[in-house]
Parts: sequence; C-alpha cells; structure tokens
Amino acid sequence: MTEIQKYPMKERLSLDKGQLQTILDRLAEQKYTLFGPTIRENAVTYNQISSLDQLPVGWTDEQDGGRYRLKKTTQPTLFEYVVGPQSWKKVLFPALVKLWSAKKTERGFEVDASSNNGTPKIALLCVRPCELKALAIHDQILAGGDYVDPYYQSIRRDAFIIAVNCVRPGGTCFCASLGTGPRASAGFDLALTEVFVDGKQRLVVEIGSARGQQALEALGLQPATDAELAAANQALERAADSMGRQLDTDRLKERLYAVFDDPYWDEIAERCLTCGNCTMVCPTCFCMNIQDSTNLTGSTAERVRCWDSCFSSSFSYIHGGSIRMSGYARYRQWLMHKLAYWQDQFGVLGCVGCGRCITWCPVGIDITKEATVLTKQGQ
Repeated sequence: MTEIQKYPMKERLSLDKGQLQTILDRLAEQKYTLFGPTIRENAVTYNQISSLDQLPVGWTDEQDGGRYRLKKTTQPTLFEYVVGPQSWKKVLFPALVKLWSAKKTERGFEVDASSNNGTPKIALLCVRPCELKALAIHDQILAGGDYVDPYYQSIRRDAFIIAVNCVRPGGTCFCASLGTGPRASAGFDLALTEVFVDGKQRLVVEIGSARGQQALEALGLQPATDAELAAANQALERAADSMGRQLDTDRLKERLYAVFDDPYWDEIAERCLTCGNCTMVCPTCFCMNIQDSTNLTGSTAERVRCWDSCFSSSFSYIHGGSIRMSGYARYRQWLMHKLAYWQDQFGVLGCVGCGRCITWCPVGIDITKEATVLTKQGQ
C-alpha cells in the first residue's frame, strides 16, 4: 500500500480496449483473481470477471434519492455508469468471515483457524476516486492502527488497483465537495479516463506504481495525444461542475456538535425506517458483530465475523438493554459519526461523497440536505 501511495505519477499514455484486455489477461497469468463491475438484478454490482465483455458495456445509470435505474447509451462505453449498491468492502472486508472453528476430540478441542490463511491475490477494475478514498480510510483503520485486521491486511497488501476517473457523475454524487473526485490522485496502480476523440474510443492511462508500470511493459503504448488529454481534462472539469449534490465541509464538525439536541432530528426520525440500507451500501462503514455457534450435539463450534449496523436496536446493547432504542438516536449516531465523530477518531471525514446512502435509502433521505438544514439551524 505504501508503494502505491508514494510512487511518482508518470506521463499519461493512450490505450485501446484490446490493450486493456491484454493487461487483464496478464494479471490472470500472474494468479490475480479479477473483480469488476457487472450487471445483476438490474444494478451494477462487483463480481469476479475475466473479460471486458462482462462489463456493463453501453450502459449508464440514473440516480436520485431512493431511485436507481439503468439505461442504454448511444455509444459502446465501458465506464459510463458510476457506483451501484455494492462497494469494494464486499471483497476486502466481506460480510461474513469465519474466524475459527473447533471440534471436540477425546483430549479436548482442536481449533482450526486456517480460514484466514491463503487469501488470494486480487485485482480490482473500475475503482472510482471516491472509492480509492474509502480504501485509504480502511487502510488507516483496519491495517494501520494498533488493532490490525489480519484478513483485510492479507488481501489488501497485494491488491492491484485499476482506477477509473468519473467523466459523468451520478445524480447523488458529491465527491467534488469533499475533494475525493472526480479525478483520482493517489492509491492506484493504473488510472483510466475514457474519452472519444474523432469518433474513436480511447483510454488515457496514468501510472501510479511500479507494478502499474510493469503491467504496461511490451504493449508499446504511445503518449496520449494533445486531443486525448484535452478531452480527458474537459470531461473531468465538466464532471466536477455538474455534481448532483454538494456539502459544505467548512467547520462541519463544530457546526454539527452545536445542534446535537436540535428538534430537527425528530423530523428526520419520522421519515427514517431504521432499515440500515445506508450502512450496508456505505464504502467506509465497518461495524461488525462476532457470533458463536455450536451444532446440536456440542461436538463442533464456530466463530464468525459479520457486518452489523448502528441502525439495529441490538447494536448498542449493553447489559440491561440498548442505549439507542429510538430512530432519532440511531440516525443521529450515524450522521454524526460520518461527519463529526469520525474526524475526532481518525482525523478524516467518514464520508467520501459517493451518494450511495441517498440513492439506496427507501425514503430518499439525503445526508447532504439533512446536514445543511441542521447546520443552518445552529446559525
């Protein structure tokens, strides 16, 4: 991870679709398991792939509060869509991980913790800039602190990252407000920008690591032309200027602390279903639970780690009961953690501006709107 972040950026090169497939083939030859975007159940989701043909070629999306739709484009674009309901924590921080299992023997118990060993090398295609920031946050918390998650660290260490810059933001995106997009600046091995110049589809590629440079060797790539660079820069500038949402982060933590007991939290709670969708789709949420189970005879036992959500009433259970029984308390905890407490804990916002929580909220609650209304209440 250090190598990716510190390796100096190289010149931008010009790549075509066939050459990108060659890169994927080389990664497969090096025993990488490749994951990328696909269409399943009418949404863009992240799954194991081997070919660019498995991508949502020629598809884009429409997103708004509580609304997500796919539609066809007029060109065979590879990356016209933005983020869907899944984030890369699906791969790096899975929803369910077996920590260990045990079986009863004549002398006691035998414990098997082998499920944490032998994690595969993975390559991720189409990591958006906001998701790169989410990965950096998880690197800091799960692999860089006093308490390291060995599963995350083992699979993240060798992950090959192919980022894709966003030339068209989604309707709920607000990464430009947070400085997390639409252009990737660090945390990738290769970064792609899809452009059309004189009717030809090209990929402007930027190298972010030594591994990224090695992946391009022997392809005979030429520097991107002035026209390709201009098209890429103009597309990214348009994307930054056409975000679906905005969030003012100036002194945001302090302004939210000032309205901790504001009655407007009750108004939000009347709409919130406390379903936890926002935490499930969030790329930075990492709350978990540990569950133990045994079989009916008591001869085997198992411990697993699974995702949890601060919107469940049991999440805040302490001996004698839960301390956040109301929707008021649970929504406030979530928003305050994302935008205020996280800064106290880790020195950064817990939000990367991807807009998933807005799109996938069944009733369309908008974190940018609610934070804006709340902070204005305290002025």
